[in-house]
Amino acid sequence: MTTSSDRPIRWGVLATGGIAAAFTEDLLAVPGAEVAAVASRSEPSARAFADRFGIPRAYGSWAELAADPGVDVVYVATPHVAHLAATTLMLESGKAVLCEKPFTLNVRQAEELVATARARNSFLMEAMWMYLNPAVRRIVELVRDGAIGEVRAVHADFGFPAPADPAHRLWDPAVGGGALLDLGVYPVSFAHLLLGEPEQVKAVATLSPDGVDEHTGIVLGHPGGALSLLSCSLVAGYGQRASVHGTTGRIELPADFFHATSFVLHQDGKPAEEYVLDRGPGHGLGLEAAEVVRCLRAGLTESPLVPLDGTLAVMRTLDAVRAQVGVRYPGE
Repeated sequence: MTTSSDRPIRWGVLATGGIAAAFTEDLLAVPGAEVAAVASRSEPSARAFADRFGIPRAYGSWAELAADPGVDVVYVATPHVAHLAATTLMLESGKAVLCEKPFTLNVRQAEELVATARARNSFLMEAMWMYLNPAVRRIVELVRDGAIGEVRAVHADFGFPAPADPAHRLWDPAVGGGALLDLGVYPVSFAHLLLGEPEQVKAVATLSPDGVDEHTGIVLGHPGGALSLLSCSLVAGYGQRASVHGTTGRIELPADFFHATSFVLHQDGKPAEEYVLDRGPGHGLGLEAAEVVRCLRAGLTESPLVPLDGTLAVMRTLDAVRAQVGVRYPGE
């Protein structure tokens, strides 16, 4: 779709949980965006969310949102297990879609969504806000320009201790629980961004009594011999740090690397140099909304910064990790 630059891109929000609220808060500040509707499986939940954010229309079903002619693009913020069904419905109803990460439970589902979007010539993007973060984008530029020589290793970790509650989505295999899909997707995506899809995947994990991964270590072997050393955890508190190591230097990101506002460049024989970049107001989620607005105005069906082929590659790696550590979700 291509929209007139004098008309706002009208958004629908599907789901009313914490990530939907944080995204909507940021979306309200994005130039050229208008929050037109929200939907939930519960009409009271949708109405409360609409009242909170001043959204004109609230629906108690996905179908009502899909049928709303006043919505151009839908942000899908449901639990992982519902991404396939929700995104398919919206695409088939003529909506562009921004789908939360992880994109789906597995690569087979991801391929279905991409095929649907491409067959309909509809816009689709994974909500991988890290790829749009100014600090991360600057790191990619520095690496591309040879600031640290040839990259030989990427390190990234994401973990925090979460109470072991079988009823919580993080611990429930029925909704795609576990450390890997919720947290590990960030280190894996970071490694893919800098080194591409790996040729080898090695992983070990400890599993919960219900069979989700609670503590996972991953080694990726990339073309040319570079390595990614990654981990994610629901039982250990990490610093959420990352680093990129090259033949003539390294780049270090501080805590919460996936939405960092600074990093330090170390080049052999030179003083360390700190970069500080502004990611804009709010949580940083508005960056992905702004990219969707930009793409829709340009008539694009996918973002060059968060390409669908890259999303599929990450899903293949996540599938390979799960296969090695023995995590399977119901229905697989």
